Amino acid sequence: MLVRPARHEGQLVILEHTSKVLADNPLGDPCVRRVPVWLPRQYHAGRGKRRFPVVFDLTGYTGSGWAHVAWRSFDESVPEQAERLISERKMGPMIIVFPDCFTALGGNQYINSSAVGRYADYLIRELIPLVDGEFRTLASREHRGCFGKSSGGYGAIVHGMKYARHWGAIADHSGDAYFDFIYPPYWPSALNELGRYRKPARKPGRYSVEKATARLSPGIDDGRIGRFLAHIRARKNPNHNEVMALMMLAMAATYDPAPSAPNGFKIPFDLETGERIESRWKRWLAHDPIFMVKEHRQNLKSLSGIFIDCGWRDQFNIHYGCRRLSRELTRHNIAHVYEEFNDSHSSIDYRMDVSLPFLYRALKP
Repeated sequence: MLVRPARHEGQLVILEHTSKVLADNPLGDPCVRRVPVWLPRQYHAGRGKRRFPVVFDLTGYTGSGWAHVAWRSFDESVPEQAERLISERKMGPMIIVFPDCFTALGGNQYINSSAVGRYADYLIRELIPLVDGEFRTLASREHRGCFGKSSGGYGAIVHGMKYARHWGAIADHSGDAYFDFIYPPYWPSALNELGRYRKPARKPGRYSVEKATARLSPGIDDGRIGRFLAHIRARKNPNHNEVMALMMLAMAATYDPAPSAPNGFKIPFDLETGERIESRWKRWLAHDPIFMVKEHRQNLKSLSGIFIDCGWRDQFNIHYGCRRLSRELTRHNIAHVYEEFNDSHSSIDYRMDVSLPFLYRALKP
């Protein structure tokens, strides 16, 4: 355990542990993880016997918990933000855990996948017991929550659905939902990027669609995806188009893992024509929160707090998914708070000024 001084009045402690869950993960990502944990200044007050609620911060795609504890220009880190909220008496003291769940695919959705790794199990089977064993937490689901933005927001709402015996409340900022609406617009550019790694390479002139597609198996990589991923692994600074293509592949690896397929997953669009492969797309929709509410409604009703928000200028159009998610929750009589605000998907950590006090109220002793 390492302790690092910080600008805030609390204490940032670094836990280093070797994960058994992530050992031999399919991407070859490290199983030794260093996890920042923020302790509020009240943690060391008095005789040091007081116990505290704990929340886990699930970062978005391409992020890691480390990004939320780092210094920021013209902005606050999450520990600084939490310290301010406590000082302003907008919430009480909580312990905040910042998991490092980065992968070679740029991140994950915090669920188990044979193509990415068992990141749901990593959180609930390893990190929760580790944190409860190291710190004076209120070690029960009634006093433990998770929150996140984008992929982290998706992780939070899905954990509230599937793993409610571990979590008492969740906050979902702009989390992926309504897959039919938000993901398809990004596949054409992803297919164009993957096309650069096609063999044989494209040449000007006559093109036989029948011949090009005859050699493809639905959803199966013909080699171009593997070559693209090898390029990404070798590159230090992928460009925007590469990151967006990688994100679509990360989603495919999460929602449609296939151990026998090349790269361990299948994709839902034809590599040459762009036609959607409905049998593969159904695998994606099974993970869409708007279709998961009914099955998991009892777990959701057991939570003491559900907070969802999204900017109505979200460039990924996730506000439409959040609206549908809120409507589904309402239809099943699941209490929740849904808010919208005048902003996009980017630089919205200030919204934790709302969600962190909400979580504290839901989780406090």
